[in-house]
Amino acid sequence: MLSSLFSAYPTFQVFLGFILAAAITMVMMPAWIRLLTRTHIGQQVRADGPQSHLVKQGTPTMGGVIMIIAVVITVLLVVAPSPQFVASLVAVLLIGALGLFDDASKVIHERSLGLTPKGKLIGQFSVFGIFTLVVVNFMGIEPTVQIPFLPAIDLGVLTTVIPCDFIEGGFRIPWLYVLFSLILLGGLSNAVNLTDGLDGLAAGTVMVVMLVMAGIAYRMDMLPMSVFGATIAGACVGFLWFNAYPADIFMGDTGSLALGAALGCIAMITKTEIYSVIIGGLFVAEALSVMLQVLYFKRTKKRLFLMAPLHHHFEKKGWSETKVVIRFWIVSGVLAATGFVLWFIQPMVMGAMGL
Repeated sequence: MLSSLFSAYPTFQVFLGFILAAAITMVMMPAWIRLLTRTHIGQQVRADGPQSHLVKQGTPTMGGVIMIIAVVITVLLVVAPSPQFVASLVAVLLIGALGLFDDASKVIHERSLGLTPKGKLIGQFSVFGIFTLVVVNFMGIEPTVQIPFLPAIDLGVLTTVIPCDFIEGGFRIPWLYVLFSLILLGGLSNAVNLTDGLDGLAAGTVMVVMLVMAGIAYRMDMLPMSVFGATIAGACVGFLWFNAYPADIFMGDTGSLALGAALGCIAMITKTEIYSVIIGGLFVAEALSVMLQVLYFKRTKKRLFLMAPLHHHFEKKGWSETKVVIRFWIVSGVLAATGFVLWFIQPMVMGAMGL
């Protein structure tokens, strides 16, 4: 195992995870693309979308399968797993499986929509709810939320304790924190899914965000979680080689839902839940654009944006696909850096304020 060979060099393990995941993805992806092409498993394009997207019809999808495989192989080789990492990986794999089922449903029924929104949410909330209870009861994650430059908010005030012989103090169900985690994890997972609408957009932005999350985990001496974030970033780089415009393959819900779930899981383990909303601010903006579009249309029967999610609005304004993608990468990088800076100076500011 490489984990034992390089255990004395944690920084090297993080970089090795990034490089190895990228390499595995790039090596495996061409065969996967050929298989999907032969079996006619391709993307179904929205009929109401930009006309320029119609040429994407039939492009192989479910590239997220290879990304997930690359991440799993890499992290198991590079670092000794921690309980927090195992819980996060299981949650991500389950959400990836949900996305795979959704992608398969689209292909079978030859439509751009797979599972119903209700069915998808039930699956996501089930996984995220169990994940939250596991990390709170077995891994020491406190049901608190840290808002920048303010004292931590205790969301464990409304907690049900079920007597349990093998858990000291009983099995806790912190209802407010569970609700918060469902909103956070479900929101991030679906936000990344909504962002995955242009060639290279989701892969590039997730890469940037995951590098920052890996850095935060590393600063907190959570090496397995840092390697986890770095391998996801590496897998995004490997995938981006084939997903750059014009894309040879799309990641599908298999990839996008899993990537968003991974961001949320790392945020919960590192207790950077609010910071992750800033670091992944582009995903939040994409999701908000959809919600605002729906609410505004219901009230006024008019559209707030030319089209939602937000990246399609700028396409409709005449921006080329590559211009939208590159500028969104820039915005994502600025937001990720801002979130990291706020997290980094938090202890200094709180100390200066005597809190």
